[in-house]
Amino acid sequence: QVQLVESGGGSVQAGGSLRLSCVASGFTGSPNCMGWFRQAPGKEREGVATLTTRAGTPNYAEPVKGRFTISQDKAKNTMTLQMNGLKPEDTAMYYCAASQSVSCLFRPLQAPVFGYWGQGTQVTVSS
Repeated sequence: QVQLVESGGGSVQAGGSLRLSCVASGFTGSPNCMGWFRQAPGKEREGVATLTTRAGTPNYAEPVKGRFTISQDKAKNTMTLQMNGLKPEDTAMYYCAASQSVSCLFRPLQAPVFGYWGQGTQVTVSS
C-alpha cells in the first residue's frame, strides 16, 4: 500500500522559512515524478514544485521560483521542499504527491496526473 507522509508545516511570519518533508513507501517500482501541491480555502489545488525522480529535474510554479527548492534523497525515499521568503499568499494546505504516469513528465505541475497523495500539512504565513 502506497503511503506519502508529510511533515514540517507550521506558522511563520512573512519572510520566514519552513522545510517540508515527504516520506514515500509501498511503491512497486519508482514513481516517475514526485512533488508538492497546495490548496488554499476556496481555491483549486495548484502545483508548487515537482521533480522527475530519475533525473531529479525540478519544475516550479512561477510564484515560488527563486524562493522554494525541491530536492530528493532516493536512499531515504524522502522528498523535501525548502521554502524561503514566505509570503502570506503562500498560506495553504500543502500536499505531497507522486505519479507513476509518464504524463507527469510533460505536465509536471498538473494535479490530475498525480495519482498518489498524502494527507497534507498546513502552512500559515502571517504578515
